Amino acid sequence: MNRAGNGRRVCALGVAGVLAGTVLVGCGDDGDADDGTRGTSAKASAGTREEGTRAVRSAYDRTAEEDTAKVKLRVQTSGRGASQTAKGQGAVDLDDGDSVMTVTVRGQQIEQRVIDRVLYQKMPEGQAPGGKPWIKIDLGKVAARQGTDDRSMSDPAQSAAYAKAITDKDVTEKGSATVNGVKTTHYRVSVDVAGLPDGDTLRKQVGPTLPMDVWLDDEGRMRRQQIDMTVKAPQATQRSSSGASSAPGKVTVRTVMDFTDFGTDVEADAPPAGQVTDMTGKALEQDKARS
Repeated sequence: MNRAGNGRRVCALGVAGVLAGTVLVGCGDDGDADDGTRGTSAKASAGTREEGTRAVRSAYDRTAEEDTAKVKLRVQTSGRGASQTAKGQGAVDLDDGDSVMTVTVRGQQIEQRVIDRVLYQKMPEGQAPGGKPWIKIDLGKVAARQGTDDRSMSDPAQSAAYAKAITDKDVTEKGSATVNGVKTTHYRVSVDVAGLPDGDTLRKQVGPTLPMDVWLDDEGRMRRQQIDMTVKAPQATQRSSSGASSAPGKVTVRTVMDFTDFGTDVEADAPPAGQVTDMTGKALEQDKARS
């Protein structure tokens, strides 16, 4: 088993699907639920910075070695005076990246599957285009259009490469915390964007560094990852006293992913072809329009 490949997939799961759902059906802020974290201390616990760096750098592979896990995801997007939240929960195969998840968007549930890098979503009744219950988006084709690695496109930071981009000066131990009933150590990480794949392109979108927090259990496995990004939004038309003008906006995105129940069963099967409308072309058109 290729553990390096596995590590690439850890924490690069499900985000694309949640974001795709928000694009297709819209979403609203449904409140900020209890995140299950208790007891985080501002004081760094015992241990050297070097030890913390080694722990964070090895966490992806240690998590991937568990093969499967249950996941809980929350993506909160804020910008232009509005805040939107999408949530998901399900299970993921950490080896091949397949997953099954239920996504809650604007009070409506979307059944979601990722199989062989193809995203399938069962839309709320009456909202699916083409008169079929399922839509699909080929994530590989979208990634190729964006010039990124399709295996990690669901996480704009390409988290598999974090290990190579992290140095001792980038990691700070923040103390202990309980996440979903599990004792963890909380680390704050400042990732050098230039050290990531497509770093030059990413730097233009999110700046020189990417803030990330991780919570690791006693076995060094990832129990929670939080990524905070501020990205440039497409140009928006704004009115002023001199008339209309176009100005780029900024959108902040907080992505929180929890891992529990390692070794859980994952059954991800593609829906029957006759029940699926291919939306890959529309997704590519939208991406081209934004670029």
